[in-house]
Amino acid sequence: MAGTAGVAVAATQFPFAKAKSAPARFTGYPFTLGIASGDPTSDSVVLWTRLAPSPLEGNGGMPDKAIPVQWEVAKDENFTQVVASGEELATYGDAHSVHAEPQGLQAGFEYFYRFKANGEISPVGRTKTAPSGPTSALAFAFASCQQYEHGYYTAYKHMSQEDLDLVIHVGDYIYEYDSNSYTASGGNVRANSNHEIVNLQDYRERHAQYKTDPDLQAAHQNFAWLVTFDDHEVDNNWAGNIPEEGMPLDFFARRRRAAFKAYWEHMPLRKALRPTGNAIQIYRRAQYGDLASFHVMDTRQFRSDQACGDGAKAGCDDRNNPARTITGAAQEQWLYDGLQASPAKWQILAQQVFMAQLDYTAGATETFNMDAWDGYRVSRDKLLDFIDTRKIANPIVITGDVHANWAADLLRDFRDSSSKILGSEFIGTSISTTGDGSDTGSAATLTENPWIKFNQSQRGYVRVSLDQNHCKADYRVVPYVKRPGAPISTRKSFVVEAGNPGLKDA
Repeated sequence: MAGTAGVAVAATQFPFAKAKSAPARFTGYPFTLGIASGDPTSDSVVLWTRLAPSPLEGNGGMPDKAIPVQWEVAKDENFTQVVASGEELATYGDAHSVHAEPQGLQAGFEYFYRFKANGEISPVGRTKTAPSGPTSALAFAFASCQQYEHGYYTAYKHMSQEDLDLVIHVGDYIYEYDSNSYTASGGNVRANSNHEIVNLQDYRERHAQYKTDPDLQAAHQNFAWLVTFDDHEVDNNWAGNIPEEGMPLDFFARRRRAAFKAYWEHMPLRKALRPTGNAIQIYRRAQYGDLASFHVMDTRQFRSDQACGDGAKAGCDDRNNPARTITGAAQEQWLYDGLQASPAKWQILAQQVFMAQLDYTAGATETFNMDAWDGYRVSRDKLLDFIDTRKIANPIVITGDVHANWAADLLRDFRDSSSKILGSEFIGTSISTTGDGSDTGSAATLTENPWIKFNQSQRGYVRVSLDQNHCKADYRVVPYVKRPGAPISTRKSFVVEAGNPGLKDA
Protein backbone atom coordinates (compact mmCIF):
# COMPACT_ATOMS: atom_id res chain seq x y z
CA MET A 1 0.00 0.00 0.00
CA ALA A 2 1.11 3.54 -0.59
CA GLY A 3 1.63 6.11 2.18
CA THR A 4 -1.05 8.32 3.67
CA ALA A 5 -0.76 11.30 1.34
CA GLY A 6 -4.12 12.23 -0.12
CA VAL A 7 -6.24 9.79 1.87
CA ALA A 8 -7.92 12.43 4.04
CA VAL A 9 -9.68 13.85 1.00
CA ALA A 10 -12.62 16.22 1.44
CA ALA A 11 -15.28 13.55 1.03
CA THR A 12 -18.11 16.07 1.01
CA GLN A 13 -17.14 17.02 -2.53
CA PHE A 14 -18.46 13.74 -3.86
CA PRO A 15 -22.16 12.90 -3.48
CA PHE A 16 -23.43 9.51 -2.39
CA ALA A 17 -26.03 7.66 -4.35
CA LYS A 18 -29.52 8.44 -3.10
CA ALA A 19 -30.11 6.93 0.32
CA LYS A 20 -32.57 4.06 0.54
CA SER A 21 -34.33 5.55 3.54
CA ALA A 22 -34.86 8.96 5.06
CA PRO A 23 -32.29 9.84 7.73
CA ALA A 24 -33.19 9.90 11.40
CA ARG A 25 -31.91 13.12 12.90
CA PHE A 26 -29.46 13.74 15.70
CA THR A 27 -27.09 16.57 16.54
CA GLY A 28 -23.36 16.72 15.90
CA TYR A 29 -20.71 15.13 13.73
CA PRO A 30 -21.10 11.36 14.16
CA PHE A 31 -17.69 10.01 13.06
CA THR A 32 -15.63 11.17 16.03
CA LEU A 33 -14.27 7.65 16.59
CA GLY A 34 -12.98 7.30 13.06
CA ILE A 35 -13.45 4.45 10.65
CA ALA A 36 -11.78 1.07 10.26
CA SER A 37 -11.68 -2.08 8.16
CA GLY A 38 -10.78 -5.63 9.05
CA ASP A 39 -11.03 -9.39 8.60
CA PRO A 40 -10.13 -9.28 4.91
CA THR A 41 -10.82 -12.21 2.60
CA SER A 42 -10.07 -12.46 -1.09
CA ASP A 43 -13.44 -10.94 -1.99
CA SER A 44 -14.60 -9.05 1.10
CA VAL A 45 -13.61 -6.89 4.05
CA VAL A 46 -15.48 -5.55 7.08
CA LEU A 47 -16.07 -1.79 7.15
CA TRP A 48 -16.55 -0.34 10.64
CA THR A 49 -17.62 2.87 12.26
CA ARG A 50 -19.63 3.94 15.28
CA LEU A 51 -21.89 6.96 15.36
CA ALA A 52 -20.92 8.97 18.44
CA PRO A 53 -21.20 12.78 18.28
CA SER A 54 -20.49 12.88 22.04
CA PRO A 55 -18.19 9.86 22.33
CA LEU A 56 -17.56 9.92 26.09
CA GLU A 57 -21.24 9.94 26.99
CA GLY A 58 -22.68 6.53 27.75
CA ASN A 59 -24.77 6.44 24.58
CA GLY A 60 -22.29 8.44 22.49
CA GLY A 61 -24.77 11.30 22.28
CA MET A 62 -27.12 9.24 20.12
CA PRO A 63 -30.91 8.87 20.38
CA ASP A 64 -32.61 5.59 21.25
CA LYS A 65 -33.48 4.76 17.66
CA ALA A 66 -31.98 3.02 14.63
CA ILE A 67 -30.05 5.26 12.24
CA PRO A 68 -29.50 4.41 8.56
CA VAL A 69 -25.85 4.59 7.52
CA GLN A 70 -24.79 4.44 3.89
CA TRP A 71 -21.41 3.12 2.80
CA GLU A 72 -19.46 3.08 -0.43
CA VAL A 73 -16.38 1.24 -1.71
CA ALA A 74 -14.44 2.59 -4.68
CA LYS A 75 -11.29 1.91 -6.64
CA ASP A 76 -10.21 5.54 -6.26
CA GLU A 77 -10.25 7.96 -3.37
CA ASN A 78 -12.43 10.43 -5.33
CA PHE A 79 -15.16 7.76 -5.59
CA THR A 80 -15.55 8.07 -9.34
CA GLN A 81 -15.32 4.26 -9.62
CA VAL A 82 -17.72 2.96 -6.96
CA VAL A 83 -17.78 -0.85 -6.98
CA ALA A 84 -20.00 -1.58 -3.96
CA SER A 85 -22.47 0.35 -1.83
CA GLY A 86 -25.17 -0.32 0.69
CA GLU A 87 -26.94 0.72 3.84
CA GLU A 88 -26.77 -0.56 7.41
CA LEU A 89 -28.98 0.27 10.36
CA ALA A 90 -26.92 1.43 13.33
CA THR A 91 -28.93 0.44 16.38
CA TYR A 92 -29.01 1.75 19.91
CA GLY A 93 -28.54 -1.78 21.28
CA ASP A 94 -25.19 -2.10 19.49
CA ALA A 95 -24.01 1.41 20.44
CA HIS A 96 -24.81 2.55 16.87
CA SER A 97 -21.84 0.60 15.56
CA VAL A 98 -21.71 -0.42 11.91
CA HIS A 99 -20.19 -3.63 10.53
CA ALA A 100 -20.75 -3.57 6.77
CA GLU A 101 -19.51 -6.50 4.70
CA PRO A 102 -19.22 -5.68 0.98
CA GLN A 103 -18.90 -8.76 -1.22
CA GLY A 104 -17.55 -9.50 -4.68
CA LEU A 105 -14.37 -7.43 -4.40
CA GLN A 106 -11.19 -8.27 -6.31
CA ALA A 107 -8.50 -10.29 -4.57
CA GLY A 108 -5.39 -8.46 -3.41
CA PHE A 109 -6.81 -5.10 -4.44
CA GLU A 110 -6.63 -1.71 -2.75
CA TYR A 111 -9.97 0.05 -2.17
CA PHE A 112 -11.25 3.26 -0.62
CA TYR A 113 -14.39 3.48 1.51
CA ARG A 114 -16.53 5.99 3.40
CA PHE A 115 -19.79 6.31 5.33
CA LYS A 116 -22.65 8.78 5.39
CA ALA A 117 -25.15 9.38 8.20
CA ASN A 118 -27.44 12.27 9.08
CA GLY A 119 -26.10 14.26 6.12
CA GLU A 120 -22.50 13.95 7.35
CA ILE A 121 -19.74 12.10 5.50
CA SER A 122 -16.90 10.27 7.20
CA PRO A 123 -13.22 10.52 6.39
CA VAL A 124 -12.06 8.32 3.53
CA GLY A 125 -10.51 5.01 4.52
CA ARG A 126 -8.24 2.72 2.61
CA THR A 127 -8.22 -1.04 2.80
CA LYS A 128 -7.01 -4.09 0.91
CA THR A 129 -8.47 -7.50 0.27
CA ALA A 130 -6.44 -10.66 0.75
CA PRO A 131 -4.75 -12.12 -2.32
CA SER A 132 -5.62 -15.51 -3.72
CA GLY A 133 -3.48 -18.07 -5.52
CA PRO A 134 0.24 -17.45 -6.12
CA THR A 135 1.41 -14.56 -3.93
CA SER A 136 4.92 -13.18 -4.10
CA ALA A 137 5.11 -10.76 -1.17
CA LEU A 138 3.24 -9.40 1.83
CA ALA A 139 3.97 -6.82 4.52
CA PHE A 140 2.21 -6.48 7.86
CA ALA A 141 2.80 -4.91 11.26
CA PHE A 142 1.69 -6.17 14.65
CA ALA A 143 1.14 -4.30 17.88
CA SER A 144 -0.19 -4.69 21.41
CA CYS A 145 -0.54 -3.05 24.81
CA GLN A 146 -1.63 0.56 24.42
CA GLN A 147 -2.54 1.95 27.84
CA TYR A 148 -3.94 5.40 27.10
CA GLU A 149 -2.76 7.09 30.28
CA HIS A 150 0.84 5.87 29.94
CA GLY A 151 1.77 7.66 26.74
CA TYR A 152 0.99 8.95 23.30
CA TYR A 153 0.36 6.67 20.34
CA THR A 154 3.19 8.10 18.26
CA ALA A 155 4.11 4.61 17.07
CA TYR A 156 0.72 4.38 15.34
CA LYS A 157 1.37 7.67 13.56
CA HIS A 158 4.51 6.15 12.07
CA MET A 159 2.79 2.83 11.38
CA SER A 160 0.09 4.64 9.40
CA GLN A 161 2.80 5.87 7.03
CA GLU A 162 4.29 2.41 6.39
CA ASP A 163 3.70 0.41 3.20
CA LEU A 164 1.58 -2.41 4.64
CA ASP A 165 -1.05 -4.87 3.52
CA LEU A 166 -2.37 -5.64 7.01
CA VAL A 167 -2.12 -4.76 10.71
CA ILE A 168 -2.55 -7.36 13.45
CA HIS A 169 -3.38 -6.47 17.05
CA VAL A 170 -2.57 -9.26 19.50
CA GLY A 171 -4.14 -7.88 22.64
CA ASP A 172 -4.55 -5.27 25.37
CA TYR A 173 -6.25 -2.77 23.09
CA ILE A 174 -7.72 -1.10 26.19
CA TYR A 175 -6.94 -1.32 29.91
CA GLU A 176 -9.60 -1.73 32.55
CA TYR A 177 -7.89 0.06 35.45
CA ASP A 178 -8.67 3.30 37.22
CA SER A 179 -6.02 6.01 36.98
CA ASN A 180 -4.06 4.93 40.05
CA SER A 181 -3.97 1.12 39.95
CA TYR A 182 -1.27 0.83 37.31
CA THR A 183 0.75 3.94 36.53
CA ALA A 184 3.62 4.56 34.15
CA SER A 185 7.10 5.10 35.52
CA GLY A 186 7.25 8.74 36.55
CA GLY A 187 3.48 9.14 36.37
CA ASN A 188 0.72 9.10 33.78
CA VAL A 189 0.52 11.68 31.01
CA ARG A 190 -3.15 11.32 30.04
CA ALA A 191 -6.28 10.74 32.12
CA ASN A 192 -9.03 8.16 31.88
CA SER A 193 -12.43 8.10 33.56
CA ASN A 194 -10.67 7.15 36.83
CA HIS A 195 -12.69 4.13 37.82
CA GLU A 196 -12.19 0.46 37.06
CA ILE A 197 -14.56 -0.52 34.29
CA VAL A 198 -17.01 -3.34 34.99
CA ASN A 199 -20.28 -2.79 33.08
CA LEU A 200 -21.27 -2.22 29.47
CA GLN A 201 -21.41 1.57 29.69
CA ASP A 202 -17.94 1.57 31.30
CA TYR A 203 -16.39 -0.58 28.58
CA ARG A 204 -18.03 1.45 25.82
CA GLU A 205 -16.70 4.66 27.30
CA ARG A 206 -13.16 3.29 27.64
CA HIS A 207 -13.11 1.98 24.08
CA ALA A 208 -14.44 5.30 22.85
CA GLN A 209 -11.77 7.21 24.73
CA TYR A 210 -9.02 5.15 23.12
CA LYS A 211 -10.63 5.51 19.70
CA THR A 212 -10.55 9.31 19.94
CA ASP A 213 -6.76 9.23 19.60
CA PRO A 214 -5.87 10.60 16.13
CA ASP A 215 -2.80 8.40 15.64
CA LEU A 216 -4.75 5.23 16.40
CA GLN A 217 -7.48 6.44 14.05
CA ALA A 218 -4.88 6.97 11.30
CA ALA A 219 -3.59 3.42 11.59
CA HIS A 220 -7.13 2.05 11.39
CA GLN A 221 -8.04 4.36 8.52
CA ASN A 222 -5.14 3.23 6.34
CA PHE A 223 -5.06 -0.55 6.70
CA ALA A 224 -7.25 -3.57 7.24
CA TRP A 225 -6.78 -5.04 10.74
CA LEU A 226 -6.98 -8.52 12.23
CA VAL A 227 -7.64 -8.28 15.96
CA THR A 228 -7.70 -10.56 18.96
CA PHE A 229 -7.82 -9.75 22.67
CA ASP A 230 -5.69 -10.65 25.66
CA ASP A 231 -6.61 -9.98 29.29
CA HIS A 232 -7.03 -6.23 29.82
CA GLU A 233 -9.95 -5.97 27.43
CA VAL A 234 -11.78 -7.71 30.30
CA ASP A 235 -9.75 -8.04 33.52
CA ASN A 236 -6.05 -8.49 34.24
CA ASN A 237 -4.92 -12.13 33.96
CA TRP A 238 -8.41 -13.59 33.74
CA ALA A 239 -8.54 -17.24 32.77
CA GLY A 240 -11.66 -18.84 31.29
CA ASN A 241 -14.51 -18.14 33.70
CA ILE A 242 -12.15 -17.13 36.51
CA PRO A 243 -11.33 -13.49 37.33
CA GLU A 244 -8.01 -12.31 38.70
CA GLU A 245 -9.06 -11.04 42.11
CA GLY A 246 -11.68 -13.44 43.34
CA MET A 247 -14.81 -11.46 42.51
CA PRO A 248 -18.03 -13.52 42.54
CA LEU A 249 -18.21 -15.74 39.46
CA ASP A 250 -21.69 -14.55 38.48
CA PHE A 251 -20.48 -10.94 38.60
CA PHE A 252 -17.45 -11.82 36.47
CA ALA A 253 -19.67 -13.59 33.94
CA ARG A 254 -21.68 -10.37 33.54
CA ARG A 255 -18.49 -8.34 33.35
CA ARG A 256 -17.05 -10.61 30.65
CA ARG A 257 -20.31 -10.40 28.70
CA ALA A 258 -20.18 -6.60 28.80
CA ALA A 259 -16.50 -6.52 27.82
CA PHE A 260 -17.00 -8.80 24.81
CA LYS A 261 -20.04 -6.82 23.66
CA ALA A 262 -18.15 -3.52 23.77
CA TYR A 263 -15.13 -5.11 22.10
CA TRP A 264 -17.21 -6.31 19.15
CA GLU A 265 -18.98 -2.94 18.93
CA HIS A 266 -15.66 -1.11 18.57
CA MET A 267 -13.68 -3.46 16.31
CA PRO A 268 -13.85 -4.21 12.57
CA LEU A 269 -15.23 -7.68 13.20
CA ARG A 270 -17.79 -9.57 11.14
CA LYS A 271 -21.42 -9.77 12.20
CA ALA A 272 -21.01 -13.52 12.63
CA LEU A 273 -18.55 -12.84 15.47
CA ARG A 274 -21.10 -10.88 17.49
CA PRO A 275 -20.91 -12.26 21.07
CA THR A 276 -23.43 -14.79 22.28
CA GLY A 277 -23.98 -14.36 25.99
CA ASN A 278 -20.59 -14.06 27.66
CA ALA A 279 -18.71 -15.86 24.87
CA ILE A 280 -17.24 -14.65 21.58
CA GLN A 281 -15.76 -16.65 18.70
CA ILE A 282 -12.52 -14.72 18.22
CA TYR A 283 -10.15 -17.45 17.00
CA ARG A 284 -10.29 -17.60 13.23
CA ARG A 285 -8.13 -17.83 10.16
CA ALA A 286 -7.14 -15.49 7.32
CA GLN A 287 -5.64 -16.84 4.12
CA TYR A 288 -3.22 -14.77 2.02
CA GLY A 289 -2.87 -16.84 -1.13
CA ASP A 290 -0.14 -19.46 -1.10
CA LEU A 291 2.14 -17.21 0.95
CA ALA A 292 0.69 -17.01 4.47
CA SER A 293 -2.01 -18.48 6.68
CA PHE A 294 -2.80 -16.33 9.72
CA HIS A 295 -4.09 -18.43 12.62
CA VAL A 296 -5.58 -15.82 14.98
CA MET A 297 -5.75 -17.38 18.43
CA ASP A 298 -7.51 -16.93 21.77
CA THR A 299 -5.39 -17.89 24.78
CA ARG A 300 -7.81 -16.42 27.38
CA GLN A 301 -11.34 -17.67 26.94
CA PHE A 302 -10.66 -21.41 27.15
CA ARG A 303 -7.56 -21.65 29.34
CA SER A 304 -7.31 -23.36 32.70
CA ASP A 305 -6.66 -21.16 35.72
CA GLN A 306 -3.02 -20.19 36.12
CA ALA A 307 -0.93 -22.71 38.02
CA CYS A 308 0.34 -22.10 41.54
CA GLY A 309 -1.59 -18.89 42.06
CA ASP A 310 -0.31 -17.07 38.96
CA GLY A 311 2.74 -14.80 38.83
CA ALA A 312 6.38 -15.79 38.40
CA LYS A 313 7.00 -19.00 40.30
CA ALA A 314 9.80 -21.47 40.91
CA GLY A 315 9.20 -25.17 41.50
CA CYS A 316 5.58 -25.16 40.31
CA ASP A 317 4.81 -28.79 39.44
CA ASP A 318 1.22 -28.01 38.47
CA ARG A 319 2.39 -26.32 35.28
CA ASN A 320 3.18 -29.86 34.03
CA ASN A 321 -0.35 -31.14 34.73
CA PRO A 322 -1.63 -32.70 31.47
CA ALA A 323 -5.22 -31.75 32.34
CA ARG A 324 -4.38 -28.06 32.06
CA THR A 325 -4.70 -26.18 28.76
CA ILE A 326 -4.09 -22.69 27.39
CA THR A 327 -6.25 -23.09 24.28
CA GLY A 328 -9.00 -25.56 25.18
CA ALA A 329 -9.47 -28.81 23.27
CA ALA A 330 -11.65 -27.44 20.45
CA GLN A 331 -9.31 -24.56 19.57
CA GLU A 332 -6.29 -26.84 19.84
CA GLN A 333 -7.79 -29.23 17.28
CA TRP A 334 -8.82 -26.28 15.07
CA LEU A 335 -5.21 -25.07 15.11
CA TYR A 336 -3.77 -28.49 14.32
CA ASP A 337 -6.25 -29.01 11.48
CA GLY A 338 -5.48 -25.61 10.02
CA LEU A 339 -1.72 -26.06 10.22
CA GLN A 340 -2.00 -29.47 8.57
CA ALA A 341 -4.30 -28.32 5.77
CA SER A 342 -2.72 -24.95 4.96
CA PRO A 343 -1.34 -24.54 1.44
CA ALA A 344 0.76 -21.54 2.45
CA LYS A 345 4.52 -21.22 2.70
CA TRP A 346 4.37 -19.46 6.11
CA GLN A 347 2.17 -20.33 9.10
CA ILE A 348 1.68 -17.22 11.25
CA LEU A 349 0.29 -17.88 14.74
CA ALA A 350 -1.04 -14.54 16.01
CA GLN A 351 -1.44 -14.95 19.75
CA GLN A 352 -1.07 -13.23 23.06
CA VAL A 353 1.53 -14.52 25.52
CA PHE A 354 5.18 -15.60 25.45
CA MET A 355 5.45 -19.08 23.89
CA ALA A 356 9.20 -19.76 24.09
CA GLN A 357 10.55 -20.87 27.45
CA LEU A 358 11.77 -17.94 29.55
CA ASP A 359 13.56 -18.74 32.79
CA TYR A 360 13.92 -15.58 34.86
CA THR A 361 16.48 -16.95 37.34
CA ALA A 362 20.12 -17.72 36.60
CA GLY A 363 21.52 -21.06 37.70
CA ALA A 364 19.80 -24.27 38.71
CA THR A 365 16.62 -22.63 40.03
CA GLU A 366 14.00 -22.07 37.33
CA THR A 367 11.38 -19.33 37.59
CA PHE A 368 8.60 -19.14 35.02
CA ASN A 369 5.65 -16.86 34.31
CA MET A 370 2.50 -18.86 35.07
CA ASP A 371 0.38 -16.64 32.80
CA ALA A 372 2.49 -17.47 29.69
CA TRP A 373 2.89 -20.78 27.83
CA ASP A 374 5.52 -21.65 30.46
CA GLY A 375 2.61 -22.10 32.86
CA TYR A 376 0.95 -24.50 30.41
CA ARG A 377 3.93 -26.60 29.43
CA VAL A 378 1.93 -29.60 28.23
CA SER A 379 -0.03 -27.42 25.78
CA ARG A 380 3.23 -26.08 24.38
CA ASP A 381 4.86 -29.51 24.18
CA LYS A 382 1.85 -30.89 22.30
CA LEU A 383 1.94 -28.03 19.79
CA LEU A 384 5.67 -28.33 19.20
CA ASP A 385 5.39 -32.10 18.88
CA PHE A 386 2.63 -31.65 16.28
CA ILE A 387 4.72 -29.16 14.30
CA ASP A 388 7.68 -31.54 14.37
CA THR A 389 6.01 -34.87 13.64
CA ARG A 390 3.61 -33.49 11.00
CA LYS A 391 6.45 -31.51 9.40
CA ILE A 392 4.60 -28.18 9.52
CA ALA A 393 6.74 -25.84 7.47
CA ASN A 394 7.86 -22.38 8.47
CA PRO A 395 5.85 -21.57 11.62
CA ILE A 396 6.21 -18.01 12.90
CA VAL A 397 4.62 -16.96 16.21
CA ILE A 398 3.80 -13.28 16.83
CA THR A 399 3.19 -12.24 20.42
CA GLY A 400 2.56 -9.21 22.64
CA ASP A 401 1.83 -8.84 26.38
CA VAL A 402 5.25 -8.25 27.94
CA HIS A 403 5.92 -4.58 27.03
CA ALA A 404 9.35 -5.34 25.57
CA ASN A 405 10.86 -6.58 22.34
CA TRP A 406 12.12 -10.13 22.26
CA ALA A 407 13.04 -12.61 19.53
CA ALA A 408 13.34 -16.34 20.15
CA ASP A 409 13.68 -19.66 18.41
CA LEU A 410 11.17 -22.37 19.24
CA LEU A 411 12.95 -25.59 20.20
CA ARG A 412 11.58 -29.10 20.05
CA ASP A 413 12.65 -29.52 23.70
CA PHE A 414 13.63 -26.47 25.74
CA ARG A 415 15.30 -28.72 28.30
CA ASP A 416 18.05 -29.23 25.71
CA SER A 417 19.40 -25.98 24.27
CA SER A 418 20.84 -27.89 21.30
CA SER A 419 17.42 -29.33 20.46
CA LYS A 420 15.95 -29.04 16.97
CA ILE A 421 14.73 -25.56 15.99
CA LEU A 422 11.15 -25.74 14.67
CA GLY A 423 10.29 -22.09 14.14
CA SER A 424 10.71 -18.61 15.58
CA GLU A 425 8.76 -16.20 17.76
CA PHE A 426 8.70 -12.42 17.42
CA ILE A 427 7.51 -10.72 20.61
CA GLY A 428 6.57 -7.07 20.18
CA THR A 429 6.82 -4.33 22.76
CA SER A 430 3.94 -2.09 23.83
CA ILE A 431 2.63 0.92 21.94
CA SER A 432 2.59 2.96 25.17
CA THR A 433 2.17 0.76 28.26
CA THR A 434 4.63 1.51 31.11
CA GLY A 435 5.76 4.77 29.49
CA ASP A 436 8.96 5.55 27.66
CA GLY A 437 10.91 2.35 28.23
CA SER A 438 14.65 2.26 27.58
CA ASP A 439 17.12 0.87 25.11
CA THR A 440 18.19 -1.90 27.47
CA GLY A 441 17.79 -5.62 27.82
CA SER A 442 18.99 -8.34 30.15
CA ALA A 443 22.20 -10.04 29.09
CA ALA A 444 21.86 -12.49 31.98
CA THR A 445 18.41 -13.54 30.75
CA LEU A 446 19.76 -14.18 27.25
CA THR A 447 22.58 -16.27 28.70
CA GLU A 448 20.13 -18.32 30.75
CA ASN A 449 17.86 -18.81 27.71
CA PRO A 450 20.20 -19.20 24.71
CA TRP A 451 17.34 -19.70 22.23
CA ILE A 452 16.34 -16.08 22.95
CA LYS A 453 18.37 -13.81 20.67
CA PHE A 454 17.18 -10.30 21.49
CA ASN A 455 15.63 -8.26 24.30
CA GLN A 456 15.00 -4.50 24.41
CA SER A 457 12.32 -2.36 26.03
CA GLN A 458 11.52 0.76 24.04
CA ARG A 459 8.00 1.28 22.73
CA GLY A 460 6.88 0.56 19.15
CA TYR A 461 5.74 -2.28 16.89
CA VAL A 462 7.12 -5.00 14.64
CA ARG A 463 7.00 -4.82 10.85
CA VAL A 464 7.13 -8.19 9.07
CA SER A 465 7.88 -8.71 5.37
CA LEU A 466 7.22 -12.08 3.75
CA ASP A 467 8.09 -13.56 0.39
CA GLN A 468 8.38 -17.14 -0.78
CA ASN A 469 11.95 -17.41 0.53
CA HIS A 470 12.27 -15.14 3.56
CA CYS A 471 10.49 -13.71 6.58
CA LYS A 472 12.04 -10.47 7.82
CA ALA A 473 11.06 -8.78 11.09
CA ASP A 474 12.00 -5.18 11.82
CA TYR A 475 11.66 -3.98 15.41
CA ARG A 476 10.46 -0.39 14.99
CA VAL A 477 10.95 1.76 18.09
CA VAL A 478 10.36 5.28 19.36
CA PRO A 479 12.63 6.74 22.08
CA TYR A 480 9.78 8.20 24.12
CA VAL A 481 5.98 8.24 24.39
CA LYS A 482 5.37 10.50 27.38
CA ARG A 483 5.40 13.45 25.05
CA PRO A 484 4.37 13.50 21.38
CA GLY A 485 6.62 13.83 18.36
CA ALA A 486 9.10 10.98 18.78
CA PRO A 487 10.98 9.79 15.68
CA ILE A 488 10.93 6.15 14.57
CA SER A 489 13.88 3.88 13.86
CA THR A 490 14.58 0.19 13.31
CA ARG A 491 16.35 -1.10 16.40
CA LYS A 492 16.97 -4.66 15.19
CA SER A 493 16.06 -6.89 12.25
CA PHE A 494 15.97 -10.66 11.88
CA VAL A 495 15.48 -12.94 8.91
CA VAL A 496 14.14 -16.49 8.81
CA GLU A 497 14.78 -18.51 5.65
CA ALA A 498 11.97 -20.72 4.37
CA GLY A 499 12.88 -24.35 4.95
CA ASN A 500 15.78 -23.40 7.23
CA PRO A 501 14.30 -22.54 10.66
CA GLY A 502 16.09 -20.24 13.04
CA LEU A 503 16.71 -16.52 13.51
CA LYS A 504 19.50 -14.85 11.57
CA ASP A 505 20.64 -11.24 11.85
CA ALA A 506 19.45 -9.19 8.90
